[in-house]
Amino acid sequence: MSLRSFLLSSPLFFGVFLFQEAFVTQLRLPFGGFNLLLIVALIWAALSTPEIGALTGFGAGIGMDLSQTSPVPIGHWTLVMIIACYAVAFFSYGDDNVRGNPINIIFLTTAGVLLSQVAYLLIGIMLGQEIGSIQHILFILAGTTFWSAIISPLCLKVISYLHANVFGTRNLL
Repeated sequence: MSLRSFLLSSPLFFGVFLFQEAFVTQLRLPFGGFNLLLIVALIWAALSTPEIGALTGFGAGIGMDLSQTSPVPIGHWTLVMIIACYAVAFFSYGDDNVRGNPINIIFLTTAGVLLSQVAYLLIGIMLGQEIGSIQHILFILAGTTFWSAIISPLCLKVISYLHANVFGTRNLL
């Protein structure tokens, strides 16, 4: 990742972080809501190489760790996001059928949200955190996956346009 790409993408993720903290956390949606920074980072990773996916996960994970709504130790979300973004980027890298089809990217993002929250839960259990009842956890996982599947298509066009501009892959017609 060049310095130019880093300097252009950092304000984007900082803006998404601020929007998440100021607006999205105030929404009271049924079934648990969604995490916009998680969705944007996974879409960005699906459009990138695995190395950029891991770097994206690192930056987004630090932002999620610094969130006021995250009562976990620093580094918990960072570890989960590095793994999740790298995995999504790895599965989409090199296959133009995946990157060329928005439904595949939405599926990868939604599956990435679900699996990253499961990884977050499992790492939290290993760190000794209280998790609550199984029924409540399954309800929140299902709700977050549902809202991620709804929000991902709305974000995909904007994120893919910004990704193409940052990395210079846009056709200048």
